[in-house]
Amino acid sequence: MDLSLVIPLFNEDESLKELYSWICRIGESEKLDFEIIFVNDGSTDKSLEVIHELAAKDKRVRLISFRRNHGKSAGLNVGFAAASGDVVITMDADLQDSPDEIPGLMKMIREEGFDLVSGWKKKRYDPISKTIPTKFYNWATRRISKIHLHDFNCGLKAYRNEVVKAVNVQGEMHRYIPVLAKNAGFTKIGEKVVQHQARKYGTTKFGLSRFINGPLDLLTLAFVSKFSKRPMHFFGLYGTLMMIFGFLAALFIGVEKLVALQMGEKARLVTDNPFFYLALATMVIGVQLFLAGFLAELIIRNSNKPVEYTIEERINFES
Repeated sequence: MDLSLVIPLFNEDESLKELYSWICRIGESEKLDFEIIFVNDGSTDKSLEVIHELAAKDKRVRLISFRRNHGKSAGLNVGFAAASGDVVITMDADLQDSPDEIPGLMKMIREEGFDLVSGWKKKRYDPISKTIPTKFYNWATRRISKIHLHDFNCGLKAYRNEVVKAVNVQGEMHRYIPVLAKNAGFTKIGEKVVQHQARKYGTTKFGLSRFINGPLDLLTLAFVSKFSKRPMHFFGLYGTLMMIFGFLAALFIGVEKLVALQMGEKARLVTDNPFFYLALATMVIGVQLFLAGFLAELIIRNSNKPVEYTIEERINFES
């Protein structure tokens, strides 16, 4: 199969038929063998009914439906696992991503040899409350990941099939899939300016939580990128340094008192010295960091269980 389109959605019943027709028009004009994988993320409107209708008349339309809302990352994760096309393209279901970009994205993967191509919505139709945080996240992610993309969070992306099978998108890491791909060894990452459409139906499904979750996910990714395989290198290093510092400080306090006693001077109690408590706290924190690194190493070596999602139904997939 030439192409798999993975489209996670939540309450987008008004746009689905138009999106389907648009994709089919492009795919058929390019003579592509393609599939459209809709991942219904627990929609409460008529999205599921619309997809059932489309899937009944066109076997290229496939459905994976969650029993409840799991989030965009979960939708992409199961969609990636089901995708069989040589090229996999993701897009949002709200018509803000244009299917007209499909041929150009496929060309960059097939002919120019990119592992991943990320869309860049150079001209956006989003409110300023969304564009300003997005600019900050993109700047911070570029600095941390060393991947020079302008728009990490663009839903319109193209991948080699090998890439989507290698990345594990959990939590809310869909914003940082290029970083996950780079960590998996796929370093040929490109960018394409894509057309951004103003929202035609409904309202955005992303609330204020993204202002908190975005930075937290970025910090998690920065740590995981560097220390996911050997957490002891982080926790053990700083834990050891703190233990050494605390021990030397306590030793200094003890030696200072012994010298004072040797010289016949009146020495204050060790517990009256505030630096004693600083040394003690530093040693305790150092031990805790060291143990955290040790436990993290054990968890990594013994935890390979994949995240499971409650899937209600699958339609038009081969058994």
